[in-house]
Amino acid sequence: MADKPALEPAFDMRIPPAEDRERAVCAHCGFIDYRNPKLVVGSVVERSGRILLCRRAIEPRKGFWTLPAGYLELGETAEEGAVREAAEEAAAHISIDRLLAVYSVSRIGQVQIIYRAELRDDIIAPGPESLEVRLFAWDDIPWPDIAFPTVHWALRHHRESRDRSDFPPYSNPIEGL
Repeated sequence: MADKPALEPAFDMRIPPAEDRERAVCAHCGFIDYRNPKLVVGSVVERSGRILLCRRAIEPRKGFWTLPAGYLELGETAEEGAVREAAEEAAAHISIDRLLAVYSVSRIGQVQIIYRAELRDDIIAPGPESLEVRLFAWDDIPWPDIAFPTVHWALRHHRESRDRSDFPPYSNPIEGL
């Protein structure tokens, strides 16, 4: 007796019972394939009053400056992901101080969790996703070449709170995205 081939999933877009929006629903078994935002984790890393930035070696915004940040991996905490991203993108060993901000970027399906961190030593070097990494004094940050609005926000929020430990985490500014 020959094995029957497994049914390939066939998804239809429809509003499942008890839901309020269209979802991809398997026509065979009713499985709902939820599409949810991606979590990005990163940090504003400081050393002796200077901020660590990475010049992107990948799209989007290749050649522009950003914070060490990237997608959270399964099986790691947000803090572990931020530490890993700093090591991957800038060979930076950091200590997380506290949560700085949580930004919602709905147009691209991201939630960005940004920490305040300290560079533990002076060793930094570009990783595979960075063309170059540098520590910038505030007045030397290449503002026109910052990759993303959320990087502007995080830098500004870091500056506003850098001498404080009693602030609630920031979120999207009023002007939003």
